[in-house]
Amino acid sequence: MHNSHTLLIADDHPLLLKGLVDELGSKGYNVIAQATNGLEALEALADQQPDIAILDIQMPMLSGIEVIAKAREVGCETRFILLTSYKEEGLVYRAKQLGISGYLMKEEPFSEIQKCIQMVSVGSTYFSKSFEQVVETTINPQLQKLKLLSSSERTILRMMAQSKTSKEIAGELLISLRTVQKHRSNMIQKLELGSDGDQWTSWISKYKDLILSL
Repeated sequence: MHNSHTLLIADDHPLLLKGLVDELGSKGYNVIAQATNGLEALEALADQQPDIAILDIQMPMLSGIEVIAKAREVGCETRFILLTSYKEEGLVYRAKQLGISGYLMKEEPFSEIQKCIQMVSVGSTYFSKSFEQVVETTINPQLQKLKLLSSSERTILRMMAQSKTSKEIAGELLISLRTVQKHRSNMIQKLELGSDGDQWTSWISKYKDLILSL
């Protein structure tokens, strides 16, 4: 056996799933379970308790991120590798928060998956260069800017990320609408965003996971 660690593979694309399972099997990896949606993956994690789970991020019923979060809640000790076509900052940050062991892009060669499994199987981590690039060039700089916000500004920003209107925020915080608008203006300046309302809305949507973690 090339690798004695047990594996779960989950992907909602049957051909990709079969191809990955077959390729890993041919290389001597011990694939003990496979799933075509997030719920199946979560059930397999509970039933089979694999050492390592390779999950697609975007799956029906539960995303790979949601599967990991729910598994963590019940003390699952499986190490997770995310396999994805997405480089979105929000997904990368959420994955980083969950303490995943690996993150790979689907277009990368199979040899990268092998390297990742080998590193994860000995308790280390392995991330694609694109993951590290997003963290270093986008997420970390945004986190530094968010640190400039006051406590009140962070509270209001979190509420905005929850799709609450300025009027609703003012009512819940017992402050005037003008005060909310003033905080919004200050945040735009600190975050170095333009005064265009669409840019502000787009920024909140893009970094929603970062904002809600404040």
